[in-house]
Amino acid sequence: MSLIETRGLSLRYGGANVLEQVNLRIEPGEIVTIVGPNGSGKSTLVRALLGVLSPHEGRVIRQPGLRIGYVPQKLAIDGAMPITVARFLSLPRRHAPADISAMLTRLGAGGLESRQMTQLSGGQFQRVLLARALMSRPDILILDEPTQGLDQPGIAGFYRLIEEIRQELGCAVLLVSHDLHVVMSASDRVICLNGHICCEGTPHVVSNAPEYRALFGLGTGGALALYQHVHDHGHDHAAHHHHESAR
Repeated sequence: MSLIETRGLSLRYGGANVLEQVNLRIEPGEIVTIVGPNGSGKSTLVRALLGVLSPHEGRVIRQPGLRIGYVPQKLAIDGAMPITVARFLSLPRRHAPADISAMLTRLGAGGLESRQMTQLSGGQFQRVLLARALMSRPDILILDEPTQGLDQPGIAGFYRLIEEIRQELGCAVLLVSHDLHVVMSASDRVICLNGHICCEGTPHVVSNAPEYRALFGLGTGGALALYQHVHDHGHDHAAHHHHESAR
């Protein structure tokens, strides 16, 4: 059974369709990246998958007992209400200090337990959000534009971390990308969204799809660039789409 699935999902805002007849499914352990222009309904789709929004048509089917880890696009921390990293990671459910420390260390954010959330750098903040999402040992990790605001090395490091976490925990990953032209080379599937699913497939297939070129084919000569890692030998066919081509 799929972890999560949508069937004929449609959502409207103010009489206008934001999503129309979206059919997708996420299988255990796979990495799926969603790309699409601003206003394409990416965050709306995420909220529907999380159960925050109810579809006007169609439905969302979740595997019984599905554990979702969610990393939001933005999270405003009130500077007038101090909260440490350790306290933040124990909301809404308390976790043992040793577990919190181990997770932060694993994510390259060790030693931040007593730091105020408002004092973190962008990269540290993202890793703490990721730590919180992973504390429940999710079946699927949903990340909504998690690398926005990070520099290129920061993005590459974050993607590498997500790959490693997927391998260690075996969880599926649904990543909403803010960059139309750059996705993790480890993505099993890329879904192009523009109110509906325009095309989907492996990164290599999508980068050559006419629908993708028509919608997003500016800036990289129409090619979908892939973040490659030195250790990443499984995607040699995509090496010529190395991220350098996106600069």
